[in-house]
Amino acid sequence: MLSLRLPARGRGGARPLPRRLPSRPAAAGAASIDVAMLWVVAALLLVGLVMVYSASIALPDSPRFASYAPTHFLVRHLMAVLIGVAAALVVFAIPVREWQVWSKWLFLLGLILLAIVLIPGVGKSVYGARRWLSLYVFNLQPSELMKLFVVLYAADFTVRKQDHMQSVRKGFLPMGAAVALVGLLLLLEPDMGAFVVIAAIAMGLLFLGGVNGKLFAALLVIAGTTFSLLIWLSPWRRDRIFAYLDPFDESNALGKGYQLSHSLIAFGRGELFGVGLGGSVEKLHYLPEAHTDFLLAVLGEELGLLGVVAVIVLFFWLTRRAFEIGRQSIKLDRSFAGLAAKGIGLWIGLQAFINMGVNTGLLPTKGLTLPLMSYGGSGILANCVAIAVLMRVDYENRQLMRGAA
Repeated sequence: MLSLRLPARGRGGARPLPRRLPSRPAAAGAASIDVAMLWVVAALLLVGLVMVYSASIALPDSPRFASYAPTHFLVRHLMAVLIGVAAALVVFAIPVREWQVWSKWLFLLGLILLAIVLIPGVGKSVYGARRWLSLYVFNLQPSELMKLFVVLYAADFTVRKQDHMQSVRKGFLPMGAAVALVGLLLLLEPDMGAFVVIAAIAMGLLFLGGVNGKLFAALLVIAGTTFSLLIWLSPWRRDRIFAYLDPFDESNALGKGYQLSHSLIAFGRGELFGVGLGGSVEKLHYLPEAHTDFLLAVLGEELGLLGVVAVIVLFFWLTRRAFEIGRQSIKLDRSFAGLAAKGIGLWIGLQAFINMGVNTGLLPTKGLTLPLMSYGGSGILANCVAIAVLMRVDYENRQLMRGAA
């Protein structure tokens, strides 16, 4: 039997105050969040901020951006990061069960936004692609938000249909129809890169949710055939594939392989240690979209192979940590939270892999940014919110393991 011993009374009958106040609440609070993840995400955001400034500082020399100050893109990117961090703080306070309740409505909202983008005079067109909604202060790209909404919707669908994962009619067709509808809207923009990521997220979560192996293999064949047909039936996508195979061919280097050839030149100039921060030559109007899709090429030129490897390690750690959090949630019988965490890890890891593959010539050129780093307000906002959801899942796991919930 435990007994509670009170401190001895001092003079006058008063109990003396303890010399040292207990520090357990503070320690418990610190242990409630993943500090290592905060540092990794902060490192990616800060490195991205520096590299966006470096990659965009010379853009005002171009007639297209002549009216911009050298710090224009830096300021806008910093604002996006601050908005993303503020949104993440709000999202972190929302219990995971609320995301499950609202997942279907968020998915519907995403579909509506993707449809509104296609309305002439409403959606903003850049380089022939209609992907943005002008909110005056900034442009919103619904496809970036849709990646998060698909993660939440697919996680909820898999949990609700757990008993029907072996069925084509009840387990596969509803999810397949939802992804097909999203894909149709994205291809009308067009934004095939976002469609690839969203389809991979949905397929990955179905696989993690226990879909039949033969059914999943058939799904892979269908997806591969669909994307192959989309490429083959589109002359400019087909030209990109051929240019990717030999970017330095004379006909490709000045055409569809122009970006890839200059990206490879940037990596070649960087060698092991780089030419030094700010010393990139390729960003001086040779490499298009240096501050967005090809930010890694500028980083490789200025910080060398060591800088690129450091970024790869950070993304690998973040992706691996997301899957660890997901596994822990499932062990705690929190299936939706676990699948959502794994879905976020799949999204961040896959998109980073595709962007790096495009920059280094391992994959054909696609318009996908580097998560948490590339210039783009909608992408930064969606990434920060996704990280907040991931950290909330981890926070609730820790509370359950400590018996606080």
